[in-house]
Amino acid sequence: MARRGSLSRTGTLALAGAMAIGLAVAPGGVAAADPSGGADGVKWQATADAPPEYPVVAIDWDVPIMMSDGTVLKGNVYRPADASGKPIDTKMPSILNVTPYTKLVSNLVDSMMAVPGLEDTLVDLVNSYDLAGTPLDGVGETAKVLTGGGMRVFAVNRDLIRSGYTQVVVDTRGTGFSQGQWQTLGPREQQDSVEIIDWMSKQAWSNGKVGMGGVSYSGINSLQAAGYRPSALKAIFPMEPGNDLLRDIVGTGGGLGVGFMPLWLALVNGTKLIPDVQSLVQGRFDQQWLQDRLRDPLTLIAELGEAMTAPTVNDLDPTTLGVAQDGTFYQERKANVENIAVPTMLYGAWHDIFANSEPRVYNAIPLPAGQKQLIMSDNYHVTFGGGFGEAGAPPRLDVLERAWFDKWLKGIDNGIDRYGPVTLYQQGNGWTTTDQFPRAGVEYQRMYLSDAPSGTAGHAARDGSLVAATPQSSARLTAAPGLRGFCSRDGAQGTAGMTVILGSVCSKDSRFQEAEGLAFTSAPVAEPTELSGPVNLHLETVLDAPDGFWAVTLNDVAPDGTSTTLTNGALTASLREVDEAQSQRSANGDYAEPHHKLTVSARKPVIPGQVTPVDINLVPTDALLKPGHRLRVDVYAASVPRYLPLGPMMADGQNRPQHVQLSPERPSFLNLPLVGASAW
Repeated sequence: MARRGSLSRTGTLALAGAMAIGLAVAPGGVAAADPSGGADGVKWQATADAPPEYPVVAIDWDVPIMMSDGTVLKGNVYRPADASGKPIDTKMPSILNVTPYTKLVSNLVDSMMAVPGLEDTLVDLVNSYDLAGTPLDGVGETAKVLTGGGMRVFAVNRDLIRSGYTQVVVDTRGTGFSQGQWQTLGPREQQDSVEIIDWMSKQAWSNGKVGMGGVSYSGINSLQAAGYRPSALKAIFPMEPGNDLLRDIVGTGGGLGVGFMPLWLALVNGTKLIPDVQSLVQGRFDQQWLQDRLRDPLTLIAELGEAMTAPTVNDLDPTTLGVAQDGTFYQERKANVENIAVPTMLYGAWHDIFANSEPRVYNAIPLPAGQKQLIMSDNYHVTFGGGFGEAGAPPRLDVLERAWFDKWLKGIDNGIDRYGPVTLYQQGNGWTTTDQFPRAGVEYQRMYLSDAPSGTAGHAARDGSLVAATPQSSARLTAAPGLRGFCSRDGAQGTAGMTVILGSVCSKDSRFQEAEGLAFTSAPVAEPTELSGPVNLHLETVLDAPDGFWAVTLNDVAPDGTSTTLTNGALTASLREVDEAQSQRSANGDYAEPHHKLTVSARKPVIPGQVTPVDINLVPTDALLKPGHRLRVDVYAASVPRYLPLGPMMADGQNRPQHVQLSPERPSFLNLPLVGASAW
């Protein structure tokens, strides 16, 4: 029968591990009932949308900021000004955004949004068309990023500045107009953030209080800086930050995020080569900038190419190995979130490329609920804030940013510390508020994979069942690698949301991709059934080659057959070894979340033809199955472009079909985090 149990920690470092990487219960506190913020939320929006205290924004362009090693970074300083454009002399708090995408991009977005009436026109245009149910519904979903306030947090929040803040946007070392070589979130870059904060606090326009925020890379910067506890930093507002970059997107389960990494590296490397044309025309061009770019014109591009094409591990250069496996490179880039002591409002999304990290970061920050906040939406990386500000949803992201900094940098008692503290878009249900993630009352239940047809997935490579009792039959089921992952939620997540424009037929319905997968579907639930937390799939497998790659999704199947992915995971078969000290098990001994050793030294080639167990951790999730809905796990031998095995692993795998071996003696099963009583 099904085995149930609450979550427990293995290994001798139980307490430290739970704080460092686990999905521990958040500190106590009474959650507000309304994800919109209720009456407080109305006030936050009214404050953000009120006529500005200062009518104009004055900009100091390309201000040089000298680092302790002599490298000069360049920043734009945005200050509130009077009607004549003269900056206000009053000392004010300031907000820092450090970006690798060149502050020209931030300025371009800001300039467009500053055109009188343009933003309102775009918002009205987006809101005037309901594309749901049409082939263009993906365009409508993507366009909602314009209405959710996220673009202001990404670029420059003029409403924030005109209410009495200075905002500083700085090109990361080695990018934009800043000197140096791009470190890709490395130690020297982290030290730069600390030194910029100190520099800001000592300027004539500063009252000594600094906040920090931004999206993605900039959000990671803010976590890293806060971990150093610079005295002037008083609050952070990181959007979509990661903190386990290898497992998040670079090499999830040992598979390269090929839908994101090449394009992202090309973007940063391309924009960092754009020169300061104005200084060139004026005869003050920075020769040091040019020399630095010539020394390192294409950061990590060679390593990426080698990792994708090398036929054996021995063909990998040591530098490539450093970024292709777990080790010093990634340890140096992890923020010390356990050391964060400033109020932190963190925004993430279940289908973001960093969804693996965002709830963990929240739980690891040692602050009481209220001083730390977690918001998890149903969006993708590039659709951040989509739907915010609508009825029942959280306020716009720029509204939340204003309220957060008003509270912690200006001391205004606006109730933002009483929001949440955990505001989750519960997939299959909608926006909710709770006190912790995972939700209270989670117990784990096994659901077994059976070869008995469910009668719901005749379109799949194999229609199997998901059952509560151990199946008594045996079978070997085969899945072959394919390319249908390009039209899937896996594909949308792996491309940071760019393929959402293909429409909900790809991003909201897995049936096209399931033609290449093994589908195991449960009976319908009779009562609302909640899942909350990390999920593990234990598979008994057989390969015909020394290596292979498994990709899995967990889906909500509606009565009309629509199969919507809730979460996903993957694993290279040869990287199946688990680090027990960093893994979570439920009370019955099953893995709730295995932590794999993603290193060459831990690699164990598979013996072809031999039954080999693997445990595949899925990204933590939060969902509700409505009565009549079913749960499905899909098992694939590939899911490109979300994942692509590294060159040596792909060579060993030979792109061969892969098998799941079902038997009563060695069952394959999901370990599910269910809230409350068993549903099956």
